[in-house]
Amino acid sequence: MNGGADSLSVAALASQVPRLNPPEVVWPAVVGGEAGTILAVLQQIELSQWWPPDVLAAQQRRQLGFLLAHAERTVPFYRDRLRAAGFRAGQPLSEEVWRRLPVLERRAVQDAGPALRSSHVPAAHGAAVEVTTTGSTGMPVRVLKTRLADLFWSVCTLRDLRWQRRDVSGKLALILRDPAGRAGWPAGLTLPNWGRVPGVLYASGPAAQLDVMTPVDLQAEWLMRIQPNHLLTFPTNLLHLARHVLERGQALPALRGITTMGELVGADLRALCRAAFGVPLADMYSAEEVGYMALQCPDFDHYHVQAETVRVEILDEADRPCPVGAIGRVVVTPLHNLATPLVRYAIGDYAEVGPPCPCGRGLPVLRRILGRTRNMVRLPSGASHWAALESQRFAEIAPIVQYQLIQTQDGIEMKLVTRRPLERDEEDRLRDLVHFALGHPFAVRFTYHDAIPRSAGGKFEEFRCELGE
Repeated sequence: MNGGADSLSVAALASQVPRLNPPEVVWPAVVGGEAGTILAVLQQIELSQWWPPDVLAAQQRRQLGFLLAHAERTVPFYRDRLRAAGFRAGQPLSEEVWRRLPVLERRAVQDAGPALRSSHVPAAHGAAVEVTTTGSTGMPVRVLKTRLADLFWSVCTLRDLRWQRRDVSGKLALILRDPAGRAGWPAGLTLPNWGRVPGVLYASGPAAQLDVMTPVDLQAEWLMRIQPNHLLTFPTNLLHLARHVLERGQALPALRGITTMGELVGADLRALCRAAFGVPLADMYSAEEVGYMALQCPDFDHYHVQAETVRVEILDEADRPCPVGAIGRVVVTPLHNLATPLVRYAIGDYAEVGPPCPCGRGLPVLRRILGRTRNMVRLPSGASHWAALESQRFAEIAPIVQYQLIQTQDGIEMKLVTRRPLERDEEDRLRDLVHFALGHPFAVRFTYHDAIPRSAGGKFEEFRCELGE
């Protein structure tokens, strides 16, 4: 992690020298085995991020050619669709052939099952293990991932730490879901390091985890008690934490950085995070079945596609590439997982294409990630659009602790957790704001709750449409 002496202390920089093999060589470190491979790949992508977009795209097509040849040879599902698109193994892969390949819908992945799995994974790619998505779309999928695919996940993890200039010698706090029940308040779960990759490669500091299902006031108490240097959590959880800290005048003076994942990040959250904690947040975009798709630029709030490990396309309703400024569905192809190749896989999200980044990196840009189809408002005309929700504006009208909007056949249910019963005038003003945010005067029904639960995976959606496809 090369933030430089101006951004990290000498001690912090020293902590980022890889662990030693042999131990008698203090510096520069000699690193072998898997750790050495990870660092070697990381060094390559430290260079390739600055390549021009056309050079990155050409290298990506070369790797895709190998992926498709393997899929044609060993994965029954792809054989006919690859030949119908005009793909021929051993010939250069053109954009024309690529775009003739049909998009792989999530339901097709479920239905195909073992037919999507390779009958022969090269030994050099390592053992394959099954992973299952959390099913946040209501449609969980199961895929096999090789050890090599996991290695590229590790490389992107280290890239994110470098980009965001994280000092791994500090203490990391994770407020995430813990289904095993080991990370409950008040103690949480004590961990020896920041995880397998930072912990193995570097002299990482300790980490601590608290279950995200813990009430926000107890989360804040835990954070004040352990005083972390870095925090990783979901965006909606960070939103409630930031409000709690601001309202009570609390502080985390040791905090140096915040990372979010797994949900949508709005501009209001970024501003609130700075106000509450004095540090910016850095978001990441990943999925269990495909790995990292994009990381936030170290210099701006938008995202860079991890083009060395995955191809990400943003496509319109006719499956044509979206221009800069347009919103389309995210279609992704991991470049290196030969166990279950996912070729042009529609992951279920929507994103906006961004222009080239002023930072100088040639990696494609996503200006923002907007969520899934079910996070779109369905209008009576049949058209859909994104809800313009700003949580701070709701909080300015009434003492709202938590809210969620659910669209049904009867209109909008606004679920509320409040500090006191609301006045009729407050409900009327909230209704007007909901109409503005959703772009239509829907019937709005208010329901009051002690808490609005998160999903089994700990994630939360502020708006959800339940009208079906």
